Amino acid sequence: MKVLHERVAGIDVHKDMIKVAIRSPGDKPWTRKTEVFEFRTFYGVLQEMACELRRRGVTHVVMEASGVYTEPVYHALCEQDFTEVIVVNPAHVKALKGHKTDAKDCARLAELLECGLLHGSFIPSAEQKEVRDLTRYRMKTVQARTSEIQRLHKALESAGIKLGSVMSDITGVSGRLMVDALIDGERRAQVLADLAKGTLRSAGKQADLSMALTARFTDHHAMLCRLHRDQIKLHDHAIAGLDEQIAGGASRWLRELGLLKSVPGFGEVVSAAWLAEIGPEPHRWFPSHDKLASWATLCPGNNISARKRKSGRTGDAGTYIKPMLVQAAWAAIQVRGRLQARYRRLVRRFGGDKNPGAKKKAIIAIAHTLLKIAYQVLKTGQPYTDLGADFYTRRESPEQQQAYLERRLQKLHPGCTVTITISPPPGSPSPDAPAEAA
Repeated sequence: MKVLHERVAGIDVHKDMIKVAIRSPGDKPWTRKTEVFEFRTFYGVLQEMACELRRRGVTHVVMEASGVYTEPVYHALCEQDFTEVIVVNPAHVKALKGHKTDAKDCARLAELLECGLLHGSFIPSAEQKEVRDLTRYRMKTVQARTSEIQRLHKALESAGIKLGSVMSDITGVSGRLMVDALIDGERRAQVLADLAKGTLRSAGKQADLSMALTARFTDHHAMLCRLHRDQIKLHDHAIAGLDEQIAGGASRWLRELGLLKSVPGFGEVVSAAWLAEIGPEPHRWFPSHDKLASWATLCPGNNISARKRKSGRTGDAGTYIKPMLVQAAWAAIQVRGRLQARYRRLVRRFGGDKNPGAKKKAIIAIAHTLLKIAYQVLKTGQPYTDLGADFYTRRESPEQQQAYLERRLQKLHPGCTVTITISPPPGSPSPDAPAEAA
């Protein structure tokens, strides 16, 4: 293969050490040589490694993505004036089975880079990385809070308290008052039921609450509920603090934040997650929304063999942005509009309302649509305008089909005037002919 870069380096990153392979011209004409070195991963050592590569004339450096272990190596290299420093997806450069060592890994990376066969992954800016760390930690904190709520529910069920069968959220205002009273020693079911607020004070709900709160709640259950309640309060406080930090970090992209909020289902949390994971300019890194959907693994899988289409499930990437887009999709279909109409059409096509799999497939398709909408909104700088709940009905009307075909003809014959004459079928009377008298 033709060598495009004369002096390159490939790095295999580990927790405690890195292997560096340098590819450069050999001692004889038309030959290449490989030198392999090992360095510790202390930041000062990494800076010395970067200086050594520049001293040897290396211009292009590549490494595989290895999570957080890649970041200090990448930043140490960026301090020097390399022509290009790229981080690649390990799946794109996977070595052959049975031929894998650390030295061979870094040498293979260098060989592929010198021939121009590697493309760098998306690396966020320092400001975006800070917001990304906060949004990801917020997601983990919300998940931890959900786990504590489930443990609280389990403790109540163990005691025979069936609050979850009467109210939708045991951590709401009414649920918290009842749990606090149980922890403080109140055991009378009617007294506990009287703490309910809002719709739970109706006669039917009060009767159900009295039965749900009649149980064998012991001091042991009170201790468990107290522990879970305190943890939930800590998580609530942490989430509120993170929301403030995220809002401050995302304030530098107020224009993009406003554009994203015009998309159905995109609120503060989802918009901030988009800016943290993908950035305010997705068109700068992804040439089309199809590439972005593939990166986030929201597009259908492509698995065809012998003309038979096999499983087309989505991939496992997009760990943080995909759940947010699915969450936004569930919110978007609650509002009357084009997305709701599209969801219902997809559910019917995939198996109907009684098929849970049909709803899951349809919601992933809506999340994919939201990704494409958000991409175009940020690329054009124009807020989203809903096309209406009757969009698909209008699109299938004869007038719309004729207009579509006219546009196709204009593309096939640019600059020409398309004239359509509709004549009656043979044997039918002319519309201008006078009607015969009876």
